Amino acid sequence: MKLVWMAWLLACLVVPLGAYVRLSQAGLGCPDWPGCYGQLSPHHAATQIARAEAADPAGPVSPGKAWREMIHRYLASGLGALILIMSANNARQGELRRASRLLLAAVVLQGLLGMWTVTQLLKPVVVSAHLVLGMALAAGLASLVWRARLPVLRVAQSLRGLGVLLVALLLVQVVLGGWVSASHAALACQGFPACNGAWWPPLRFDLALRLMGAPAATAGDIDPQGLALITIHWLHRLGALLVSLTVLALLWRGRRLPALRPALSMLALAWAVQVGLGVLNVLLRLPLPLAVAHNLGALALLTVAVVLLTHLSSEAAA
Repeated sequence: MKLVWMAWLLACLVVPLGAYVRLSQAGLGCPDWPGCYGQLSPHHAATQIARAEAADPAGPVSPGKAWREMIHRYLASGLGALILIMSANNARQGELRRASRLLLAAVVLQGLLGMWTVTQLLKPVVVSAHLVLGMALAAGLASLVWRARLPVLRVAQSLRGLGVLLVALLLVQVVLGGWVSASHAALACQGFPACNGAWWPPLRFDLALRLMGAPAATAGDIDPQGLALITIHWLHRLGALLVSLTVLALLWRGRRLPALRPALSMLALAWAVQVGLGVLNVLLRLPLPLAVAHNLGALALLTVAVVLLTHLSSEAAA
């Protein structure tokens, strides 16, 4: 169990650090993979980094960006090693064996997505997949940590169904958030709750979908009027509305169950903080600390929802 705790805590560091790397425009700080210009660290690649920075001072390569990118890779590799050891240690332990193998498969896929994020030049579809799988990994580890510590409750199937729906919607919302970030659409809608003064802004889903598979640098060519960016941002807001309605429904349905109150209180707190961070990011024009905090808030909300769902095991459903 100590390994699971260590892996969870490391995942809770790796995910927001990845957000910081992405939001500080350091995702291509080392434009190859797994090393930096074929070297073990930015220190060993100092000559190549200096040459790239001199050629394009405003570009994605600098010593600071390279170190941020590589530190994230080092920690992510450590997380992969911990999960590999967990899988080996739990090879004969039934349910833990299945969970460990699933986590190991997920972390291998996550490593591939990390590579493709760089080699595909930060395509939104790859960035979003990398983000949602990272958060799902951290939430899955949290579920393993807390499974033995929480009593299994008998609840109506409809209540557990709301829990399943909330987790599914949160995963979709994380994908939408990654799409917003990778497409640089976070400020496409000014003001809240209206978007650029409109309650239903002009939308172009066809252009938005084209951006999903293209490097963010091509957004101006595909979408000179910014309608695709508005669409991407607006979809994220609509996703937040659906998540909020589901959270409120879950809180209402579970309000009369005393054993659920601590978990529901944590859910309400995580949801309120995350909504507040989202609104502040729009109103304050996406300051980096708040943007990173919004990613961390998404991780916290997803984790609480997954742990709550573990609390309501299907084996206990009435």
